[in-house]
Amino acid sequence: MWTHSAGNPGELAVYQQIIADFNASQSQYKIVQQNFPQGSYNEAITAAAAARKLPCLLDMDGPVMPNWAWAGHLQPLGLPDDLISSLLPTTVGRYKDTVYSAGYWEAALSIFARKSVLDRNSIRIPTADKPWTLDEFDVAVTRLKANGYTTPLDLGAADKGEWWSYAYSPMLQSTGGDLIDRGTMKTADGALNGPDAVKFFTWFQQAFKNGWADNAGPVGNQRFIDDKVALSYTGVWNAKDALAGVGDDLLILPPVDFGKGPKIGGGSWQWGISAGCKNADGARAYLTFSFQDKYLTAFADSQVVIPSTTAAAKASKYFSDNGALHQFAVLSQKFALARPATPGYPVISSTFEKAAKDIMSGAEVKSTLDTAVRAIDTDISSQNGYGF
Repeated sequence: MWTHSAGNPGELAVYQQIIADFNASQSQYKIVQQNFPQGSYNEAITAAAAARKLPCLLDMDGPVMPNWAWAGHLQPLGLPDDLISSLLPTTVGRYKDTVYSAGYWEAALSIFARKSVLDRNSIRIPTADKPWTLDEFDVAVTRLKANGYTTPLDLGAADKGEWWSYAYSPMLQSTGGDLIDRGTMKTADGALNGPDAVKFFTWFQQAFKNGWADNAGPVGNQRFIDDKVALSYTGVWNAKDALAGVGDDLLILPPVDFGKGPKIGGGSWQWGISAGCKNADGARAYLTFSFQDKYLTAFADSQVVIPSTTAAAKASKYFSDNGALHQFAVLSQKFALARPATPGYPVISSTFEKAAKDIMSGAEVKSTLDTAVRAIDTDISSQNGYGF
């Protein structure tokens, strides 16, 4: 049995094909499909976990996997080493060096721009090998604002929830800070409130004060498509519509280097096996079967997400070397950083979101970050360090 929050009909069709192929390929195991609508998926799975009635196969957002493993809901994944080693590192979920989950795809962030707009404003087109420095970026948005764009940059600040950690903690990490001390996983002190973190959030606040960005919305990429903003910090999921709206003028640019190298978020939806699964061998057989490159390519092209293997990417109409979205695969390989693999991540993420929104709205930077650190560290202490 497996459970899944299918995001679109194309994705669901691929799952149905895998199940049919798997069930036809052997007689020892049979997969029974159990679907939950995406909007109610997390609630349904949480309720099943509380009742100790989880299905064998679980689809989960990568960053929350360590919390599930720590809580005893998952067992080690146990897939072949050569399969795991073939996957993008950010599509493999580990807690305390043990693999508990793996995913078919990855998402990636980029800055969308129009080549004609950058050329007209004498702004250098950055590359993955030579991204914009922060100074260059500041000059670019200042020039764009002066030359006709009331709000030159869409940072996606109208969005909420996990977007905030996924989108903005990589900028913090590029500056030299982080959500937590990854060496110990026991404190956020010095990482989220140190000099580098203060530097980043001072810039973040200033971007809104200067009118470079706002949180007016709408959520998504429509303002860029309508040419109301010149630059849009957004994800691969918006690329197909951008291609349709902007055409050959579309540029998929790398993230800004805030000083310590560019970073983007990593770690999307991943599969795990529940601790109480009575047929774990069958679950592993199904997962091993499902990670064939042809299925990964089908997922990528039906959802516009980055395949988790190089071979699957090369076969994709979007992400192959000549594909219109190949740059996303490059950015994911070069710059993706998984969110901290700690059971405390849900608290870290929600605390980060609150602090960042307060700072965006004008709160004093250092004291706001200190408050966030205290909240995170208090949670870690209350859980005896989450096993670290």
